[in-house]
Amino acid sequence: MKKTKTKPVAFVTGGSRGIGFGCAKQLAKLGFDIAINGMRDESDVAEPITALKALGADALYCQGDIGSAGARAAMLDKIKVHFGRLNVLVNNAGVAPKERKDLLEATEESFDYVVGTNIKGPYFLTQSAANWMIEQKSADAEGFYTIINVGSISATVVSVNRGEYCVSKAGVAMLSQLFAARLGEYGIPVYEVRPGVTKTDMTSGVTDKYDALIEDGLCVTKRWGFPEDIGKAVGSLATGDFPYSTGQVIMVDGGLTMPRL
Repeated sequence: MKKTKTKPVAFVTGGSRGIGFGCAKQLAKLGFDIAINGMRDESDVAEPITALKALGADALYCQGDIGSAGARAAMLDKIKVHFGRLNVLVNNAGVAPKERKDLLEATEESFDYVVGTNIKGPYFLTQSAANWMIEQKSADAEGFYTIINVGSISATVVSVNRGEYCVSKAGVAMLSQLFAARLGEYGIPVYEVRPGVTKTDMTSGVTDKYDALIEDGLCVTKRWGFPEDIGKAVGSLATGDFPYSTGQVIMVDGGLTMPRL
């Protein structure tokens, strides 16, 4: 990362809780100023904002649905006004189906909800952020800019009771490769970080199930993943430690998807 008088800025979608907050905290520790996004009112995210500021970051909250074109534009405009720059985009925000249903019973409404947030939102947010990064790069050729997409092992691991989620995460995997290929000429690497079973509010309803599976050897590393695990991987990518690895998937799943006999 280029040393400058101004701190680099990272925008973490879904950054007020769970994996996103784990990423935001690690980036703050590494010297980034942080913008985080979420759906809650600003008054409801005082705690994570205060925590990021305590780590030395100038922290900005950008409320909005990343599935909405207007909200995406408003969030980037807010970052431009407040910071005037954006070095790192972490596409983390995502939703699960409101109700898990078998593949033969799943609804179009649920599909549209999950895919709209998990793939349409990141696709077009990345498009806008990438164009802004290209503009910045033209004015500061030595500056480091990157895009990091938080995917899921569900991109390749089948769950027939939440097919729309699996499809959306497979889309994130291709999104990462597409933008890596397109942005290569500008020297902007794009990566996917792919978590496994991670302890967040999204997995709180299946804690007992995965406690038992992990105890029975589901993962090589015999524990849940934590947001901090994903945050450490994102931090290394965001600081430019892997400049020659664009388009690659960084697995953070405790060995869950490693083929074993």
